Amino acid sequence: MRFAIIENKLIPSHCLATPVSTLPISSYENLQAKPFNPSFSPNKELPRILTGKQLLIDDLPFTIAEIQEHYENGYVLYRKGLEINGKLTICYRCGNNDPRMFAIFPCARCHEECTYCRSCIMMGRISACTPLISWTGPDFKTNLFDSPLVWTGTLSEGQQTASQRVVSAVKNNEDLLVWAVCGAGKTEVLFAGINEALSAGKRVCIATPRTDVVLELAPRLKAVFPEIPVASLYGGSEDRHLYAPLTISTTHQLLRFYKAFDTVILDEVDAFPYSVDKTLQYAVKQARKPHSSMIYLTATPHEKWQKECRLGKRNFVTIPARYHRHPLPVPEFVWCGSWKKHLKKNRLPDHVLRWIEKRLHSKKQSLLFVPQIELMEKILPLLQKLHPDIQSVHAEDPERKKKVQAMRNKEIPLLLTTTILERGVTFPNIDVAVLGAEDRIFTESALVQIAGRVGRSADFPNGAITFFHYGKTKAMVKARNQIVWMNIEARKMGLIDG
Repeated sequence: MRFAIIENKLIPSHCLATPVSTLPISSYENLQAKPFNPSFSPNKELPRILTGKQLLIDDLPFTIAEIQEHYENGYVLYRKGLEINGKLTICYRCGNNDPRMFAIFPCARCHEECTYCRSCIMMGRISACTPLISWTGPDFKTNLFDSPLVWTGTLSEGQQTASQRVVSAVKNNEDLLVWAVCGAGKTEVLFAGINEALSAGKRVCIATPRTDVVLELAPRLKAVFPEIPVASLYGGSEDRHLYAPLTISTTHQLLRFYKAFDTVILDEVDAFPYSVDKTLQYAVKQARKPHSSMIYLTATPHEKWQKECRLGKRNFVTIPARYHRHPLPVPEFVWCGSWKKHLKKNRLPDHVLRWIEKRLHSKKQSLLFVPQIELMEKILPLLQKLHPDIQSVHAEDPERKKKVQAMRNKEIPLLLTTTILERGVTFPNIDVAVLGAEDRIFTESALVQIAGRVGRSADFPNGAITFFHYGKTKAMVKARNQIVWMNIEARKMGLIDG
């Protein structure tokens, strides 16, 4: 889109009465909001859709002329999508500044060879002539609720301590890391903090890297906040234009938000792709209001954060024990030799075979993690000779959800899996093993999460977690040390029995 500046106003070429010289929006400097006109009557739908957002023209069900009218009266702001300064190009939607992630195309809107960002293309193409449109008028208002939380559950001592710290962070617009072991009940810990924010008229977002977590959390939050509109945002979501005091979103969808939330709760901060994608980290940061609170949730903070916590440089609280007051199962390291050579001969190492046979004999369900799909495909027929109902699952498996449900229904005695099941699934009574724990895909974080699949249920708080390896790695040792340290901390705090 091309714009002209007339009387210090940006005017889209579509809205010009007479031909004048126009340029792509990236060619202009110091783009400011126009003075607010309180006597103007805005379209009531525009603030509902635009408040706290940064959207493209194509995302809005309004004409350019109507958007321009709101801009001229100080209710809408045009921002550059891209900043091009010599060799440096920056995308203001996703923060991308990698020259390899920009490309040039013949643009029908500005009639030039136009640069666009490849990094966030899945959210709609943003180019040198593309404006990002945001709301600068009065925020869209929803009803205020006095303590909207409806929940009759109780918190463990560890959960209660963390819950109070979350409430304090929300009140004081602070950042807080909640370092909670797998199965500690992190969602329940958030209820009081969310209630505090909503009661104060604040807008809350729970962000997670994975769609399935959004789908899992949405009904739980709607059940405990039944009077509060809740938006669930993921690719293809019907809530895309729903304004809600409480939003549950994938981190990708936050690319559409701009200074929107008073409280952001970032779940699984260590999880892929958020942990390695700077554009998603940029999106979360940009979605916060300047004065806001950020609550990070994880069972496995990366090494730098762990060090900052221990040195007192990061505001954090730990939940080192599960609600059922049993210690975390500690991984056992078992050397199994060159297991890949065994597979080439269509055999499994004896230690691994005995481990599997013992579980099948005792009818104890189990998970066996392997580092690669190709290896899993070699192992599966060997295991099916032991029991025909053994199955395998990976990220691209079209029957993934069906197999996980069959595992929950106890129809599968052993499920062979990649790291896709390292988090986000709970089976009440299982043992877990990792074959090839020395592989680099099994990071400290991954191994802690895998170990966290064991002993989650109060009815079955114990279980075996075994790392079969061809040589110990630092990641393996650090993962076990982290679990041992959590048990020590839990005993010091009186949070586990025995």
